[in-house]
Amino acid sequence: MTDDAARFAACVGAPAVVVAMAEEAEPFLADADSRCENPHVIGGAELYAVEAAGRPVLVVRTGIGLVNAASTLSAMLERFEPSAVISAGSAGGLRADVNVGDLVIGTEFRYADADATAFGYEPGQVPGMPPAFAASSELVAAASSLAAAEGYAAWRGTMLSGGAFVTARNVGATREVFPEALSTDMETTALAHVCHDRGVPFLAVRAISDLCGPAADQQFHMELDIVARISAQAVTELLGGLPPVQPPTRRGERGTHE
Repeated sequence: MTDDAARFAACVGAPAVVVAMAEEAEPFLADADSRCENPHVIGGAELYAVEAAGRPVLVVRTGIGLVNAASTLSAMLERFEPSAVISAGSAGGLRADVNVGDLVIGTEFRYADADATAFGYEPGQVPGMPPAFAASSELVAAASSLAAAEGYAAWRGTMLSGGAFVTARNVGATREVFPEALSTDMETTALAHVCHDRGVPFLAVRAISDLCGPAADQQFHMELDIVARISAQAVTELLGGLPPVQPPTRRGERGTHE
């Protein structure tokens, strides 16, 4: 078995950290205690086997968007059967009191642009699915001690995802429909949806890079590499506190990297 094959086999049953962009994966790869030499490729996505926080971790870059996120995660779940999935990286600040650099820990996840209200469903609810997808209560509890960087806030609450950016043009309508929502991105709810269907514990820990509708006195942008590191540091701290997972031998055999 090659070194990379052994690293990927060790990631079967381990936690998986899922990001959309290479810039969001970079701090996990740069700070890893060790990592695979070559990624495992699924379509346009890349999977990296790393050692972080004293444990094997699978870092998954899906590409941007709901479909990329859901399709990559579905394929990854079949092969690696992770003990938990954590969405990391950047997000847009939606609620008016959220600022760039803040950390958002999602407790529930809704689609920003799903609308079947004409048939009696709640805003953001996909027919046949719950109005919101809940984070794992165990992971939320494990993340209770996570703090923001000095000078910034850590928020816990609703995160939105959709197929379009929320900008100053439509932020008012989005806030009206989802007044408690803290942030928005283009992947997290799709990841939560897949984990809900498969019974996999899920959590999102993202940092705010831009504000959807900034006030005149608010800084509205922070560089992606800075925000990605804020999220990655919090996620790595969370990973260090999770209990170890011992996957069965059968799963390890399925997870070997060719």
